[in-house]
Amino acid sequence: MRISDRLATLVSDGDGWGVFYKARALVAEGVAVTELTIGEHDIPTHPRILEEMHRAARGGHTGYAAVPGTDALRDKVAAHVTERSGVPTGRGNVLITPGGQSGLFAAHMLACAPGDRGLFIDPYYATYPGTIRAAGALPVPVAARAEDGFQPDPARIAAAAAGATSLLINTPNNPTGILYDRDRLQGLVDLTRTRGLWLISDEVYDTMVWEGRHLSPRALPGARDHTLVVGSMSKSHAMTGSRIGWVIGPEPAISALIDLATHTTYGVPGYIQDAALFALDEGAWLEEEIAAPFRRRRDLAAGIFAGCPVVQSAPAQGAMYLMLDIRRTGLSGLGFAEALLDRHRIAVMPGESFGRAAAGHVRVALTVEDAALARALDVLLRFAEDLCREAAE
Repeated sequence: MRISDRLATLVSDGDGWGVFYKARALVAEGVAVTELTIGEHDIPTHPRILEEMHRAARGGHTGYAAVPGTDALRDKVAAHVTERSGVPTGRGNVLITPGGQSGLFAAHMLACAPGDRGLFIDPYYATYPGTIRAAGALPVPVAARAEDGFQPDPARIAAAAAGATSLLINTPNNPTGILYDRDRLQGLVDLTRTRGLWLISDEVYDTMVWEGRHLSPRALPGARDHTLVVGSMSKSHAMTGSRIGWVIGPEPAISALIDLATHTTYGVPGYIQDAALFALDEGAWLEEEIAAPFRRRRDLAAGIFAGCPVVQSAPAQGAMYLMLDIRRTGLSGLGFAEALLDRHRIAVMPGESFGRAAAGHVRVALTVEDAALARALDVLLRFAEDLCREAAE
């Protein structure tokens, strides 16, 4: 039987994650590998959240829940967003989704008709091109260059905007760890408003900011009527497997997205929503507890690479990653990551997994305990120095 073109071409650019799959295969064979690949916490969901999830499930909240989300959770998310962004937000501005990825898909289904162009910043999270294709649109990457600190360039975006209906951004950024500054964000807001584009802002790392402060573009002048914000409990509350997130937007947009949810996900289990409500009610202490190890490891890594001429780190201002420039070794990001895994059993992600703009880089996830991370980064640095010496001989 024929597979639809929509799915057959979903990842036509390849996923670029061969090193990750190889590392997982080695682990399955019993080989010890230090995995610094994906953004998965090295701690489980907090026991108090799990206890509330269990209580809600045992209490009977296991049937169909309201498709847009329970009133209590939508109200809580609205209050949470209002407090964080300063933008008045109500229940009608909130759709609860099965995780941030579902929110990204829904946002593009709203913004893009078949054949439209969906813009996104390169380097990018691996699912972005396929998400845009799944919505029937053409994914169009716009490079944010390493030489510019991986900050997006509004002029480059404007040059690619013909035929586009959306622009997807992500700050704090995965994979680079960069935080977009206010002037840059205002430029993107102005550009998307002038060109009639939806601005889709992926803010799942908004509680993991190490330098400066997170600023949602929705809070900037002229943004509210054409901005969709995607949020999630996955990173902020170590609830990756619970699949609970949201889309924030203008009420007419959210009303349309509720229709989409009715015909796709049909909502999120009630007991998971109850657990999410409990977690948000706990307040900032829980978010800070979950973020603290990544702040500490980011500082640890900064000390290891400080002043290093061979391996240079992009400014890790947020999220749970380092983007390391290894071009002086003479290898591509893919070549370096493969060799590091083969010789030292350390798995990192090639920069090329996240687009052309990250070629010659590797992404390191700060997702193992501190001592193991320090050992792995020391080995990575010595390996890079050895490669440079070999190249010079």
